[in-house]
Amino acid sequence: MKKQLFLMSALALTALTSCGGQGGGLKVGLICLHDKNSTYDANFIEAFESACEEAKQAGKISEYSYVTDVPETDECYNAAERFVNQGYSIIFSDSYGHDPYMGKAAKAFPNVFFCSATGDKANAEDDGEVVNTPNYHNAFASIYEGRYLAGVAAGQYLKENGHSNTEEPVQLGYVGAFNYAEVISGYTSWFLGVKSIFKNATMRVTYTKSWYDYDAEAAAAQKLIDEKCVLISQHADSMGAPNTCKTANIPNVSYNVNTADVDPTCKDTYVAHSRINWKPYYTEVLNTAIGSKIKGEKGHDWTGTLKTGSVEYNVTDNIKDKKPIETAEKELKDGTRHVFDTKNFTCKTHELPEGATIDSSTGKLTSYKVNLNGDFESPKVIEQEIVKDGHVEESVYRSAPSFAIIIDGITEE
Repeated sequence: MKKQLFLMSALALTALTSCGGQGGGLKVGLICLHDKNSTYDANFIEAFESACEEAKQAGKISEYSYVTDVPETDECYNAAERFVNQGYSIIFSDSYGHDPYMGKAAKAFPNVFFCSATGDKANAEDDGEVVNTPNYHNAFASIYEGRYLAGVAAGQYLKENGHSNTEEPVQLGYVGAFNYAEVISGYTSWFLGVKSIFKNATMRVTYTKSWYDYDAEAAAAQKLIDEKCVLISQHADSMGAPNTCKTANIPNVSYNVNTADVDPTCKDTYVAHSRINWKPYYTEVLNTAIGSKIKGEKGHDWTGTLKTGSVEYNVTDNIKDKKPIETAEKELKDGTRHVFDTKNFTCKTHELPEGATIDSSTGKLTSYKVNLNGDFESPKVIEQEIVKDGHVEESVYRSAPSFAIIIDGITEE
């Protein structure tokens, strides 16, 4: 599978050289939505600190710092502006909602390099918020691969713990933050991983409408448990769901962290987790900016993968037979298995998003044209077909997820 890589333009490199100089003069900043109490933000911060500390010890940068609890409003732009005024040459952010404000800053300060992780505006021709400007980039990773493998682990765990009949119609639960592509792509890939073992599995999804709300996540998990879901996963950033699962003795697949490491009392309910390791990205950006090499003149996205070490997963030692998980990982890496293989799901039940078409008799997805410039109401529509060779090419044409179809077997609440 081809992947877009981080590409720094000559103009952006020149801007960095003039602003901070190459080598030890560079100052690097990170803007975070929450603090380290959020497993999501902690994952970014730890990778950022590790990459920057290595660069600093090597004499490549002079200073690095991060700011926390920056909302997805003009406060993000203000935080970026403060970094610029303090002489910072490279500024990152860690949340999707920061994207338009980071883009605004990139337009205002062309001699500084900006990157909004998980965003999707950097390739925009002009959507009224962000213009395709050479000092602005987005980054993500193919985390759907990690989620899929965590789903395979969940299926294997159930098979070994009271659900030996894999024809059984097990019901799963999922605590999601919002109902847009990043979350839908993630929970669909996880669900398909479970279905690789339990083909008759179904899943109920409850949204919290927040990335980090302990009480809402705990309540959502409890609701799913009350609805007889036998295993709960999540795409939300607190320990609310894992702790609720621990109390109810329901197995849990977490995100970003091994919850048993955070709280050893979770060891009996922790099954697996996946996460993006952002260190390879930060290291590559710093090395590209500091070194004299230029990696290309087109593209504003970077996509990390299992192969680059950017997608990681972990499974509990309580799973005795890990061969199905290991086989799936090998096949994902060598391209003989695809997470969104159209043979493995149908789309008859729910309304399709604009741009998607199915075979009316089988319900199989036949075409999915997405707008790489946001939604189809944007002034500039960059339409891209992402169904190729019988599978959805997720995070190939832009780094951020595009898959926003609710497939059969999933119920949103």
